[in-house]
Amino acid sequence: MSRFNEEDLKSLDRLWNPPPAAPPSARAEAGQFAGMNDPALLEFIRSQGGHGGGGYQLRNMAVLRCLSLICGTIGMLPLNLVESGGKKRIATEHPAHRLLKIKPNPWQTPLEFKRQMELARQRHGDAYARIVWSAGRPIHLIPLDSPAVRAELGDDWRMLYRFNSKKRGEVILKQEEVLHIRDLSVDGVTSLSRMKLADRAIRLALDAEQAASRIFETGNMAGGAIEVPNALSDVAYERMRTSLDTEYAGAAAAQRWMLLEENAKANKFGSTAQEAQHVENRSAQVEEVARLYGVPRPLLFLSDTSWGTGIEQLGIFFLQYTMLEHFTNWEQAVARSLIDERDLERYQPKFNVRALMRGTLKDQADFFKAALGSGGTAPFHTQNEVRDLLDYPESDQPGANDLINPMTQKGKSNEPPAAA
Repeated sequence: MSRFNEEDLKSLDRLWNPPPAAPPSARAEAGQFAGMNDPALLEFIRSQGGHGGGGYQLRNMAVLRCLSLICGTIGMLPLNLVESGGKKRIATEHPAHRLLKIKPNPWQTPLEFKRQMELARQRHGDAYARIVWSAGRPIHLIPLDSPAVRAELGDDWRMLYRFNSKKRGEVILKQEEVLHIRDLSVDGVTSLSRMKLADRAIRLALDAEQAASRIFETGNMAGGAIEVPNALSDVAYERMRTSLDTEYAGAAAAQRWMLLEENAKANKFGSTAQEAQHVENRSAQVEEVARLYGVPRPLLFLSDTSWGTGIEQLGIFFLQYTMLEHFTNWEQAVARSLIDERDLERYQPKFNVRALMRGTLKDQADFFKAALGSGGTAPFHTQNEVRDLLDYPESDQPGANDLINPMTQKGKSNEPPAAA
């Protein structure tokens, strides 16, 4: 006879075969709410912050402006496939040229494709696009949803990508089938998301913006008060209120003098230290966002300082210390994925960055004049070196590769031509 009864057997069964845990879900329990200071409510607010769902960071205008600037710059600049050597020829015959310069896929332009990919990289750290091959030639670049891709490094030191497709389930893609553009990385396989690392600063900026919105929605926005020594009758009160609404409201009534009755006095409300601190806090959070993305303040349209002609140098600063890294990242990723191993030294994907960093046309002209020896100075660039700086092809003219001073090498142009 067994020493265990039916209840004991049920208990052992529950111990060794526990039921699966129920998935977490939001629920309300009657009688558990302890007011606005309830720790559970405060924890929910801290964890959610009113910013549930992906992409909430883009609701902050500073974040949106920074990403629009970075992604738009990469999108608008043509990415050329340049053949190395003296000719600096754009390799229009290469299949990658059409994808980078004309049509990456059936529904996107190159600007739209590059802008979408860069936005995915800025948000998630990694940007992926499937490379569709046909007869050994790349014919399409299909952007993939970054959170749906899991990147792995195999034992053969080759990348492997598992893409969770909504229609086909998990799709395994080889390294040759994916254009992978990384951001900062710890392991060299997947990248860190700068946006997620700065999530707390972005949430604080959103909270400051939301607080300002609530002040305008529910706060007292009166500009002042009218003080009377004695109580007003209903007739006098309505007359004064009607006068304020009809004669002294709106921009047309600016600087108009008021006529007050019953010894009334108009007292204007001054700005408080709390209001000034709120404005300062919002400005500080905008600077935090600008620091995250490396965007100078004037490019965020912060006009608290007059920059004048220095804005041009700030634009060059932005290109050199922020965008140049992104350009190089794109160029090398495209070369790794779209160019055959034997052609890596022959073809180079290249943004025409110099066109954005040279300053004004007048500054360029003055520099190249001095470089070629104008004004009697010793030349320090040949004609072809100057053309190379402009990404022009080499010239076949005699002396194009020689340091010739045009002021000392001119012929006797005042003498008449020799008689035949």
